Amino acid sequence: MLQQTRGIVLRSVKYGETSLICTFFTEHFGVQPYLIQGVRTAKSKGNRAALLQPATLLEMVAYNKPGKNLQRLREFQPAYIYQHLQEDIIRNSIALFSVELLLKLLPEQAPMPELFDFSYEYFKALDAMPVDEVANFPLYFIIQCSRFLGYELRGDYSAATPHLHLQEGGFSDHPPLVRPFVSEEDAGVLASLLAKNGLEELKDVEMNAAMRFRLLEWYLEFLHQHTQHLGTIKSLGVLQTILH
Repeated sequence: MLQQTRGIVLRSVKYGETSLICTFFTEHFGVQPYLIQGVRTAKSKGNRAALLQPATLLEMVAYNKPGKNLQRLREFQPAYIYQHLQEDIIRNSIALFSVELLLKLLPEQAPMPELFDFSYEYFKALDAMPVDEVANFPLYFIIQCSRFLGYELRGDYSAATPHLHLQEGGFSDHPPLVRPFVSEEDAGVLASLLAKNGLEELKDVEMNAAMRFRLLEWYLEFLHQHTQHLGTIKSLGVLQTILH
């Protein structure tokens, strides 16, 4: 059955002489792998394989057969054409980190329309906003992914509850006993970020690179406590180098 959906490219792997197997986060079907035939030939119109780079946003017409592990893609075209993301090293590094996080966190064939909509607008904003306003994007993205997946921090930061607990998953009135530890200052800045209502407000939260990565690593460890398949985020090291 042919169905139309939007998709975010998460991964592309060569298959045979001319084809690709691409994993997409789709609007209607969740994470799905698709076989895309004939896109790696000289006769392929308009260098179609270039449209299948990670983080590309597509409009797709796909064959959807329930229970089948590998679906086939009939048609695809750009849903949004990036102006900066794929050439700018800062934006591209943030995009690759975000794509890897989705690839590791999301189960296959489980629709998550709210997380899809957020991710779709996130990549558009990452491309469109000034590059000096995107440093907090990776931390905000992991916060929102956690929330959509049901791993939201409990409680509120205050003078009475200034400590961030990994095992308790929230703010507390007593210091944690288990690493990684978060200082009261870092916890307060994180609370400011949690209070923001949109990507355009992230530039108002001031933090240095060291603080940003302490909080990123804390959130990754927080997710490790709740999911068995997160593994190592390989792009984190590149991100740390770029956003120093």
